Amino acid sequence: MKQTQEALLLLEDGTAYRGLALGKRGTAGGEICFNTGMTGYQEIYTDPSYYGQIVVNTTSHIGNYGVQLDTEEESSNVKIKGMVCNTFSDDYSRHTADFSLQEYFERSNIVGISNVDTRQLVRHVREKGVMNAIISSEILDENQLMEELKKVPSMAGLELSSVVSTTEPYFMGEEAGSRWRVAVMDYGIKKSILKNLTERGCYCKVFPAQTPFEEVMEWQPDGFFISNGPGDPAAMMYAVETVREMVESGKPLFGICLGHQLLAEASGISTYKMHHGHRGLNHPVKNLITGLCEITSQNHGFSVNADETTNHPNVEVTHINLNDKTVAGIRRKDHPAFSVQYHPEASPGPHDSHYLFDEFAQMLEKA
Repeated sequence: MKQTQEALLLLEDGTAYRGLALGKRGTAGGEICFNTGMTGYQEIYTDPSYYGQIVVNTTSHIGNYGVQLDTEEESSNVKIKGMVCNTFSDDYSRHTADFSLQEYFERSNIVGISNVDTRQLVRHVREKGVMNAIISSEILDENQLMEELKKVPSMAGLELSSVVSTTEPYFMGEEAGSRWRVAVMDYGIKKSILKNLTERGCYCKVFPAQTPFEEVMEWQPDGFFISNGPGDPAAMMYAVETVREMVESGKPLFGICLGHQLLAEASGISTYKMHHGHRGLNHPVKNLITGLCEITSQNHGFSVNADETTNHPNVEVTHINLNDKTVAGIRRKDHPAFSVQYHPEASPGPHDSHYLFDEFAQMLEKA
């Protein structure tokens, strides 16, 4: 479908951008954020951690290689609320693609806007901080659209993991021949994380977000994995308590992104909402244990309070983000539990951090 219809992007502070409608014609609101990755848009859109957000893609062309089902989807459907880009391509070059991104968005009921100066928009968000926004191709009056924007809830204090989590437990991997049974808490799990676990000999049972610890233990797992996901970790006391019980069980535990924040909360360390978050494929992180650096894929709007890790009796910081010195990894001194704020599975992104899955496998072997 050729883009000819006008669309309006309105930010919470009143800043407006006009462009052309893409995807479904309609109205959609959420927290605006930007991703600086130059590839992997389909993996981004299907990542449950983006639930409730409008994603600004900073790379200049979006849609140019189309959409490939299954192999490049991180969940069963698109999770973003809307998309903003500069140049949107109706045509795609990859012969293995199933169809265009436009058709993908239409099928998924996703509203978007193109022909926006994304560089200027990102500079604005970086300066003013993350805020709610709304896209519409049916309401083009700014005052009227602002009234709709006021109905969009703030991400701070919002619990979303139970919305995107599986409703029933399911298994990944082959039980016969697997070395360990790993209980996976699904707070918004990505398929590529499960793939990395099963490739290392883990037979995974994926549990709904609000599954009690006692029910998880009935399966008799050898270890626990705490997944990524959307929303405010401080609003997930049910998950914090579950993670605390898992740590105290003494079994190996590994957390990624939201799982990292939940391990911190379970250890008595608070989290906070960041000014504009980290989302991209080239964030430098230093491993304080080895002294080595790695280029990482990141997607988070909350962070662990670094001040509270200083002199903590049971928590050691293992990784830091070299851009802003935020906490990028921790481990418990008294239990075999560790976590990182970034995404070692990548998808999209570099594979520098795959070793963390190997370390978890080594912990399971040692246990």
